[in-house]
Amino acid sequence: MLVIGVVGLGSLGEGLTKVLLANGAEVIGVDSELEVLSRVHDRLSCSRLSLATELVDLKRADLVIEALPEDFGVKETVLRQLVDQCAPGTVFLTTTPTLSVAKLAIASGAPDRVVGLRYSIPPPYGCHASLIGTSMASPEAFHLARKAVRLAGTELVSLGGRPVEAASALLYACMNRTMNLADEGYATVEDLDAALKLGCGLKFGPLHLLDLIGLDTVRSALRNLHDLTGSASYVPSPLLDRKVEEGHLGRKTGRGFHRYDDRGEMLPPPRNRVSEGEPREIRRAGVVGAGLMGRGIAEVLIVAGIPTTLVARTQEKAEAARDQICSSLTRLVQKGRMSEQDRQDVLARLTAATGYEALAGADIVIEAVAEDMAVKTAVLQGIDAAVKPGAIIATTTSSLSVTDCANVTSRPRDVIGLHFFNPAPVMKLVEIVRTEHTADDVHATAHALVKWLRKTGVDCADRVGFIVNHVLFPYLNDAIRMLDRTDVTVEEIDTAIVTAFHHPMGPFTLLDTIGLDISLAILETLSAASPNGEPAPAEELRRLVASGHLGQKTGSGFRLVNKGK
Repeated sequence: MLVIGVVGLGSLGEGLTKVLLANGAEVIGVDSELEVLSRVHDRLSCSRLSLATELVDLKRADLVIEALPEDFGVKETVLRQLVDQCAPGTVFLTTTPTLSVAKLAIASGAPDRVVGLRYSIPPPYGCHASLIGTSMASPEAFHLARKAVRLAGTELVSLGGRPVEAASALLYACMNRTMNLADEGYATVEDLDAALKLGCGLKFGPLHLLDLIGLDTVRSALRNLHDLTGSASYVPSPLLDRKVEEGHLGRKTGRGFHRYDDRGEMLPPPRNRVSEGEPREIRRAGVVGAGLMGRGIAEVLIVAGIPTTLVARTQEKAEAARDQICSSLTRLVQKGRMSEQDRQDVLARLTAATGYEALAGADIVIEAVAEDMAVKTAVLQGIDAAVKPGAIIATTTSSLSVTDCANVTSRPRDVIGLHFFNPAPVMKLVEIVRTEHTADDVHATAHALVKWLRKTGVDCADRVGFIVNHVLFPYLNDAIRMLDRTDVTVEEIDTAIVTAFHHPMGPFTLLDTIGLDISLAILETLSAASPNGEPAPAEELRRLVASGHLGQKTGSGFRLVNKGK
């Protein structure tokens, strides 16, 4: 039986111990803190697990995994001590995500026996890892390292050190941005995680992922990245500093941004009332705008059972919108998700019209027209003049001020932002944006409606970008700026983000999917609203847009879509 030592029983060390035990290894866990040893004993108690505070207890180990905080001095000291105290043939794996494995190997005094093991997400939540070799490591060391990683149930992937470092830097900056929003009180931790998880299709929200990796580990990595680059993106959030100083290090301590029980499972947050008001009754809805978003919202409303009037600029556009919604419902029938009778019943709830007067009986009207304040002003005033007293007006703006939208109406108390995501019938997230004028019962109605539509509503204040765009587009912009480096490519960064962090697509594929022109417009809006002008759109993005390479819709962007790349 292979005997494996694990030094440092934080998030990564505990996770490795858990999966190694599950696959039949004998594990010797070492940590200097008795509280940590007690926690691991309670969570992982097993006859093949022994726990200790001294490195000398690792003499029987065939291989030792160093899983200590991201500090070169600490890792160097412990690796040298391990070389001195372990058997001559013992192999050592260092789990550094950002430090040089070659430098650590040399510093250890036994470079032929040191190999890097890089997890982006600790097991058992992360199931991919890379072995980072050096020209000094022996074949025997590599062989034993591969054996240990397989025993941990981990799939080895050949991503290369540089692409994973680039991917980690992108995601750590993204986490840092999210922490700053939480620190500002802009949105709750739960809403921030839900928004980014659902809005970007992530396996973990960024603050949940931070808890899994360990807040102290991420802070050390951010400090190293800041020392290396000088970028303000990597200055650790004051909230992160406070939590680390308070000992709230994430899942491993039972408390970080979320709370965890004795088994390390996340506890549900306390139930809080989403609004002080009582929801108004919604019996009929209206949608203004026959584009992709307007049609999608109208479809969601009628599928939920709400009679809806869709208003378009012309009769031709109104009929075309109705036909496209009909086709969408027909596809649901063909896929077995809806019966033909249900399709007919749902479609009967839809009325297509061209004049605002058709909205007179609506209890809520959702505006879904172009992101142009002049256009929205005309539409909002037309809705305001047509609907009855007490009717709610919602704007789907993603980049304009909801307050400005409310102020062009005669009823700012009845105006709220409902930012749906495309395609509305598929995406489960709605950002709910209230202004200082929005009445409590309007806010409560918005939440009740979103729940009725079987979507997740998250509250955020009225600022450009809300939650998702505020965090997502600077991350995409940072990815483009990574191309200034000569050691990583578009394909390598995309692959590393998908494989190491379980994202549905890499940043460059996502940019091409959104459209480079749309991405540029959103970044320009975010930059214009920022006191320091950041994120200033990357020059490479501007050049691609100027030359007509807009992504999937033109066949080429950062990747050649028409060649399957």
